Amino acid sequence: MALFTGKDSFLRALYTQELRDIMTRAHGEVDQLNFDGESCSAADVLDECRSFGLIAAHKLVVVDNAADLVKDTVRPMFENYCKSPSEGATLVLRGETWRPGNLDKMIAQIGVMKDCAALSDDRAAAWAQTRCGKRHQAKLEPAAAAALVDRVGPDLARLDTELAKLAVAVGVDGVISTQLVNEFVGLAREEEVWGIQRTLLSGEPEQSLAHVRYVIEVARQPAVKVLWAITDLARKLHGMSRAVKMGQNADSAARVLKLWGNSKDDILRAASRVPPVRAMRLLESCVEIDARSKSGGGEMEPNIERLTLEFARCVGGRD
Repeated sequence: MALFTGKDSFLRALYTQELRDIMTRAHGEVDQLNFDGESCSAADVLDECRSFGLIAAHKLVVVDNAADLVKDTVRPMFENYCKSPSEGATLVLRGETWRPGNLDKMIAQIGVMKDCAALSDDRAAAWAQTRCGKRHQAKLEPAAAAALVDRVGPDLARLDTELAKLAVAVGVDGVISTQLVNEFVGLAREEEVWGIQRTLLSGEPEQSLAHVRYVIEVARQPAVKVLWAITDLARKLHGMSRAVKMGQNADSAARVLKLWGNSKDDILRAASRVPPVRAMRLLESCVEIDARSKSGGGEMEPNIERLTLEFARCVGGRD
């Protein structure tokens, strides 16, 4: 029996594949059956574990979103299963969240547990070096690993994709340098931060808040960078709003504000709906949060979330 929980889906999938490889070496062919904890029942899963396989000698029964299935009312059923697990099946519980309890201790005694929490930048860089050698047959220099994480973030799936491309570029047993990373890998992390601006201009509170949380919590971008992006957008929105109010030429105003491509059109549309005085209040809110964060006036992340909702309400015409 196994328990793989944490936000990194790549780690959950990786540990599951490693377990399947072990089962394959021990039993020959393995039949994998997948369940979704949001829709299946405990009886469905446990009956599958206890039934005989028709094709393979061993079954790997995987339950995603396991926390939605293993709730208080059915947890005793899984605890009883742990006391006498089927020899013909290996049960894998996995998902982003999990409620610890006695079941964890029982699984640890008979099986394996892995923490699949998102890695820090340093740990992600170390993982990338190891992964590059084992999976992609190339050497990733320490400085290059740090540069790679800096560019794409600590998400292991994205890192592995980039490693595969870099390994092809250097060939088997080749060395991946910082220069190669800089040449081949785009600044995805920076794009994540500045991509917030387009989401904010949609005027959708839930979508905007989800994007901001993703950039801070998953892409691991500093909150101060996120505030810079929002403040920059507030400055541009205020400038364009004033230009519209004064009847200035939109293209001329866009050049002054350094607006290009799709962002110019998005900001122009928003500026036509937001009065200059309201746009100024948004900009003042940004400056206030920056000042408060530097003087110990509350945590920056909750303040940014409140600012995000204010921005969405303003652009969406809800205040």
